[in-house]
Amino acid sequence: MKLYYSPGACSLSPHICLLEAGLPFEAIKAPIRTHKLPDGSDYHAINPLGYVPLLELDDGTRLTEGPAIVQYIADLVPDKMLAPPCGSVARAQLQGWLNFTSTELHKGFAPLFNAATPADYKVLVVDTLMSRLKWLDQQLAGKPYLMGDRFTVADPYVFNVTNWAALVKVDLAGFGHLAAFRARMAGRPAVQAAMKAEGLLK
Repeated sequence: MKLYYSPGACSLSPHICLLEAGLPFEAIKAPIRTHKLPDGSDYHAINPLGYVPLLELDDGTRLTEGPAIVQYIADLVPDKMLAPPCGSVARAQLQGWLNFTSTELHKGFAPLFNAATPADYKVLVVDTLMSRLKWLDQQLAGKPYLMGDRFTVADPYVFNVTNWAALVKVDLAGFGHLAAFRARMAGRPAVQAAMKAEGLLK
């Protein structure tokens, strides 16, 4: 398999999940600013939308959208229990976390990276984002991971997206449960390996 990624982007989540799963793959850098692949070709030839992640399977099938990719990865290694079984209530809860992260956190941060976003609108964006982060912090009270005691493929996505807070000056200092979760995630070998591979850690 081939994972197309851009350092620090939301592709870090499936990068971590592939390492947690212990699956063989090739990580290919596809910077979101230049869209130029290591061989000099244009990433748009792989994904016309131009964004990451994209997972290319051994038969050439290409999967896009992080939440779908990480669930596919989990289902390749059911013995690792990276996701609850399909059809279970717990699986729907996992999908709820992936959707919350995608729509409320990921898309919540996005306008803050855009230099064209008006300053007064950014204030509203941050207010909404902080309310979502407050709720997330409350949900993590007394739990090591989003789903409880067990790590799932939803956890790297929250870790990944909340890494962006420092880049756009969103203060997470008041969220102690989230801080503990982030520290726990940062200590996982797969997280460290993915971040080192992307040049985010030395």
